[in-house]
Amino acid sequence: MVRWRSGTVTRVRRRWRGAAELDVQTTDGELRALAYPELTGAPEPGDRVLLNVGALVMGLGTGGYALVVALPDRLPVDPADDGTTRDAGHLVKARYTPLQPILLGVDEEASPHRAVMAAADSLDGMPVVTADLHSALPAILAGVRAQRPDARVAYVMTDGGALPAWFSRTLDGLREHLAGTVTTGQSFGGDLEAGTVHTGLLAARHVLRADVAVVAQGPGNLGTGTTWGFSGVAVGEAINAVATLGGRPVGSLRISAGDGRPRHRGLSHHSLTAYGRVALAPADLVLPEELPAELAAGVAAAVAPLADRHRLVRVPVAGLDGALRASPVPLSTMGRGLDADHAYFLTAAAAGRHAATLVSGGQARG
Repeated sequence: MVRWRSGTVTRVRRRWRGAAELDVQTTDGELRALAYPELTGAPEPGDRVLLNVGALVMGLGTGGYALVVALPDRLPVDPADDGTTRDAGHLVKARYTPLQPILLGVDEEASPHRAVMAAADSLDGMPVVTADLHSALPAILAGVRAQRPDARVAYVMTDGGALPAWFSRTLDGLREHLAGTVTTGQSFGGDLEAGTVHTGLLAARHVLRADVAVVAQGPGNLGTGTTWGFSGVAVGEAINAVATLGGRPVGSLRISAGDGRPRHRGLSHHSLTAYGRVALAPADLVLPEELPAELAAGVAAAVAPLADRHRLVRVPVAGLDGALRASPVPLSTMGRGLDADHAYFLTAAAAGRHAATLVSGGQARG
């Protein structure tokens, strides 16, 4: 349940798109907190804030902030639009929570994209890379750009991790390198809002005019260490959605030599479950051609059963290390950087490279 604290902002540490990181003095001492100004208003030093400290006191990794719930003494003003009509949208996300925002869905009647979305029914063969961790996004993008520097890449964010896209400093750093972000389901804060992954994919293709889309959850991954108890299982459902809409699914496998947990070393059980048991449609599952011999042998044995349904594609990796090192944002997964878990990022980049080879010349232009 919620653990509440009241405190006073002593410093705004930094701001990025949609978020502000704060120091807040409380009865527990000074805490680091995060606010989403679009929801709460913009905190300033001296403001009293109400905090949810549950994730912080439990030491949860990605969610390890106190979160600002409200500025009770300085509430933000109402939006300028008329809140009694649907002219500014009626798509409610984080539904029935105290901070539910009401947003304009890309396919709503009031959306400028309504006509395009009403007619959209196919991805027209667009390659879509799926990954179960948000940390794969910049590596996939690096791989796409290594093969097709001019490709338009859109990110379709699912709601298995952080709900506000604003939480992601990675997304903030990639703003100039993406055609845009579509937040789907209960997630919000993207350039476009969609109620479902299907709508999000169609918006990526027909509104953002993407050549390639990447589907992954926001930062954070819920996992209980059991076969089915992880939020990344939605990767398999994303494969099904891509195939249903006439796209080309490309699976980014979760491969690691740096993870200390046996279930994630080599080929993660997350990939085996999502692609082997949830995904009902075939996808291209990408393996880098060059992995350390022992790791490669273990991965090959683990992935072999997936070949009954999917196509196993081996992709050359020449130039991908350089592309990863040139990433405009830091690469990190579970606290490990590129050199600490090179295979993880290389595999994601290889998936991006393969997707780029499937792009027909200028397919999303116009």
